[in-house]
Amino acid sequence: MIRWRYRDTVLALCTLAFFVTMFGRLAISPVVPAITDEFGVSNAVIGASLTGMWLAYGLAQFPSGVLGDRYGERGIILVALGGTAVACLLIAVAPLFSLFVLATVVLGAVAGLHYSVATTLLSRIHDNVGIAIGIHNSGATVAGLIAPVAVAWVGVTYGWRPAVAVTAAVGIPAFVLFALSVRPTEPRRSDLPLRERFKLRSLLELLSRPVIAFTLFVAIVGEFVWQGSASFLPVFLIEHRGYSTTVAATGFSAYFVAQGIAQVGVGAASDRFGRDRATASCLLVGAVGLVVLVSGPGLVGAALGVILLGIGMSFEAALLPRFLEELGAAERGAGFGLVRTVYVITASLGSVVVGLVADLFGWGVSFAFLAGLLTLAVAAFVVNWTLGLDL
Repeated sequence: MIRWRYRDTVLALCTLAFFVTMFGRLAISPVVPAITDEFGVSNAVIGASLTGMWLAYGLAQFPSGVLGDRYGERGIILVALGGTAVACLLIAVAPLFSLFVLATVVLGAVAGLHYSVATTLLSRIHDNVGIAIGIHNSGATVAGLIAPVAVAWVGVTYGWRPAVAVTAAVGIPAFVLFALSVRPTEPRRSDLPLRERFKLRSLLELLSRPVIAFTLFVAIVGEFVWQGSASFLPVFLIEHRGYSTTVAATGFSAYFVAQGIAQVGVGAASDRFGRDRATASCLLVGAVGLVVLVSGPGLVGAALGVILLGIGMSFEAALLPRFLEELGAAERGAGFGLVRTVYVITASLGSVVVGLVADLFGWGVSFAFLAGLLTLAVAAFVVNWTLGLDL
């Protein structure tokens, strides 16, 4: 008989919180046409505001870790949950486009407070960190499945403002549940002035550690491929494979399903067989999936490619514990937040680069390029093992 423990409650509620913060970030895209019509702006201008949101999300990772160390993880997660709900309400009632943009950037910043501190908290209370991270990450995957459909339906039925405000309907109950169920967490570095955590020299020292630098390289490559493939997979299926919009949307959903299911298994495999083996295996499966997507015959080939790519992009469940194990308990919150900021922001170029390569050489070459990047990361692991570099 499985016994429910307090740490399981924390994991479940952190997963719910990740669902809410991802739901909020995804709630705008399905109603972009209605927003452009009301404010009389172009898609490029809306795109710039969304870029600001994702940039703010990436930049918030490091400060969130520092604040978590100083004030405790529970309080920061509550700010992320409540802030996400409030920011979506501000977007929904914004009378001017300038205020809409400001609220969108605020949404990215407050939502970005969650992941680093939640992961640090889970690493403190769970022995099997890989499994915990895999389950936690599934919250974003579920949001990726539900948010576009729910927001689109509400947008068509009631308008874009109520559609964006739907986030508050899930965010506020989640905030209350988290506040009532999760105990206050003790700050790890409450005695250290905040300015000490932001000194450039100490930041560069952490990033230059060989194991951290190697893991950061792999994380940037993997996240770059995730950004590029997730941004353009439906377009790829339509323009390169020749499928309808409906089939492409189904394939995109299957990608998220495969990724969500795989993350828990990948995390468990990393706990049992090692972080490096699990990570390299994921990246290799992802590379094969991209090759099959580009050249695999028929619908079966496309479906197999989508599933393999989804499995491959669950690599974070194995890779992120590698960072946590290298960082000391006292520096884990800020240190993990720092590496998250670096690789999320760097990898955000994935969408731009993949789109550019597709414009110049076609979608087949663009996705084959992503397969090559994953193969390069796998080769880095092989070199590390072969030469005994202990990176």
